[in-house]
Amino acid sequence: MLHRVAEPLIGPLISFTVLSKDGHYDCFLGPDTKLDMMYMPDAVSAAIAVMEADQDALEHRNAFNLTAMQLTPEMLSAEIQKHLPGFTIDYDVDPVRQAIADSWPDRIDDEAARKEWGWEPLFDIESMTKDMLEHLK
Repeated sequence: MLHRVAEPLIGPLISFTVLSKDGHYDCFLGPDTKLDMMYMPDAVSAAIAVMEADQDALEHRNAFNLTAMQLTPEMLSAEIQKHLPGFTIDYDVDPVRQAIADSWPDRIDDEAARKEWGWEPLFDIESMTKDMLEHLK
């Protein structure tokens, strides 16, 4: 199972930034809210890899927690600014969305996937941001 790809919370940051004419994003989470994230190409690769894995080696069969990176909106905005220096962000925290983000575990444990079928994300914050910005132009 691909678990908790957090796009609904801070994933839109890059796409809205590129698509907006003013290069500004109003973020509804606090700047230091840490969330485990996964870029969609990593999620697709993981789904294919687990389907192609030696099924006899899978103790957990087809249910795995996965993560690729831990980000905050502040970290992501700093990375965007490396590529789009005029990008700005304001933090207008939505209490409901912030409460959801705050209720999630501090870290997703994907050790079983790494051990049983060699899960390893291809993207980190730098490569994800660069790839997204290139593909959203």
